[in-house]
Amino acid sequence: MKKPKWVVQKEQDKKAEANQTVWLFGLHAVRDALENPKREKLKLMVTPNAQIKLEEAIAKAGIVPEVVDPRKFRPPLDQGSVHQGAVLEVKPLAWGSLQEVCIGAEAPRVLLLDRVTDPHNVGAILRSAEVLGASAVIGMRHHAAPETGSLAKSASGALERQPYLRVRNLADSIKELQNMGYLVLGLDGEADMTVEAALDGKRDRPVALVLGAEGPGLREKTKETVDMLVRIDADGGFGSLNVSNAAAIALYASRPHG
Repeated sequence: MKKPKWVVQKEQDKKAEANQTVWLFGLHAVRDALENPKREKLKLMVTPNAQIKLEEAIAKAGIVPEVVDPRKFRPPLDQGSVHQGAVLEVKPLAWGSLQEVCIGAEAPRVLLLDRVTDPHNVGAILRSAEVLGASAVIGMRHHAAPETGSLAKSASGALERQPYLRVRNLADSIKELQNMGYLVLGLDGEADMTVEAALDGKRDRPVALVLGAEGPGLREKTKETVDMLVRIDADGGFGSLNVSNAAAIALYASRPHG
């Protein structure tokens, strides 16, 4: 009996995902990945100068680098990538399920990204999430920045430590968090209530903050699924925040003991 097309496609997608690798580049991103025991490392290419700078991390990882003359250093990257003489091929990190990363902290906070596709924005959001103690950043599998070298460089090491999950359906994940006791707040510049007002007397609750892409913002389906729409309290009557700045401010405004 012939397998249905969708079954074959699912199997092919699974196989492609299992074979997927990422090329990280730049001294900072490569060093952090080398020092991360959870990161599966496949191939390291360095110039002699970068090898000296990464000496300790290379020894810690127990990997034998391919040392390449700077004039012949042509890694498989986009031409504009500033690699600083170091590239590392790795497997994407497996952080586990939503429950595994979103249960645990006393009053956890997580960020959900509704079609935020710019790797520089997602990288900056991961940095803020790590600094401000978020349990996870959750994006969409097909409409979010994937784990790439430019995302890792923008995250400045946070990609190795800050859980970054990609889910098939954002609305389903929001419902799952609500079932886990989360208060889910969608950020919308037009909302009547501020983040602080929505959390008045509820700071002991787990909180999920949902941010949309710049321009379109949250999709209608997302707006209907969250518990409440909130805005960041701003003085000016014009302009809007970059999504990574909005994420940092919203995380700070929602901290458990604000």
